[in-house]
Amino acid sequence: MKRILVVEDDPALLKGLLASLKEDHYDILSSRDGEEGYRKAKTENLDLIILDLMLPGKNGQDICRDLRGDGIGTPILMLTSRKGETDKVLGLELGADDYVTKPFSVQELKARIKALLRRQGGLKKDLEEFSFSDIHVDFKKQEAVRGKKKLDLSTKEFQILKYLAQREGEVVGRDMLLTDVWKYEDLPTTRTVDNFILTLRKKLEIDPAKPKYLLTVHGSGYKFVKGK
Repeated sequence: MKRILVVEDDPALLKGLLASLKEDHYDILSSRDGEEGYRKAKTENLDLIILDLMLPGKNGQDICRDLRGDGIGTPILMLTSRKGETDKVLGLELGADDYVTKPFSVQELKARIKALLRRQGGLKKDLEEFSFSDIHVDFKKQEAVRGKKKLDLSTKEFQILKYLAQREGEVVGRDMLLTDVWKYEDLPTTRTVDNFILTLRKKLEIDPAKPKYLLTVHGSGYKFVKGK
């Protein structure tokens, strides 16, 4: 049974959400306070967090940012009554996986929940640490070392590497990376992905011109292999 935390301060909306989600046989936890919701999100074993943007005690953006800073990778679905693109983009940049704007239909919310749970379930178990060649990566702490030498990777580079490593051996299209890592709905030029991969190769590959781990699949995208 999937375990979902709902953090929403509107008592009527929270009651309706709990009733609707229990119809689908989810194990539901709830909170009407941001600080309490943050504590539950950190300590409970969850499959999904539904997080309102405007909350007493600690707002949804701060909760999302702090959870990601704590290394909590549980999918977050943000609820917002704001219409502005800025709030949506900021939430996604802080680490939210999707958002729904109020008022929303229960069916839309359920569809988005199922999509996030399906995406999460299709991956290998969430990677906290990963090693290949003489490189060790701690995704939770966002630390990478080759031997004893620290490698300077940005947050986005850690996200790209984790996304590829979770799909080791699979071809990942540029559009997949733009949609799932950058959270773009209207896709920009694919050079965005190419430039980040080039930078990652310079940091991870012994010979970036002849990569062994971050491979190009011409006409399709990229894939990660551990190499020999």
